[in-house]
Amino acid sequence: MNNQRSEQLRKENLNYSGTGGLSEENKSQGFLPAFMDVLSGDVVLSRFRNGVLAPFHTLDGLPEPWVIARDVHGHVTEIKSSVVSGFVRLGQFFTREEAAAFVRI
Repeated sequence: MNNQRSEQLRKENLNYSGTGGLSEENKSQGFLPAFMDVLSGDVVLSRFRNGVLAPFHTLDGLPEPWVIARDVHGHVTEIKSSVVSGFVRLGQFFTREEAAAFVRI
């Protein structure tokens, strides 16, 4: 996510604000921020660089094979284009759109 991907996360947050597609809007229903590589189907929970679960989507804790570039401070600046943000609930991955639809029900 060369800072374009970080910007993409910000845009997603704006687009899904008020829909249930944000961490702060769906955590009460058991959703945890996560990422999925749509090519492999692998899913990981969002984590800080030190491995602690993050309460929001952050790139710095993604698996190394998903990372394409880091800045001089070690922060992720680019990830594979096949990685999407979403949520995990009861072991199942939900895209932001799917999470928003679930919360509306």
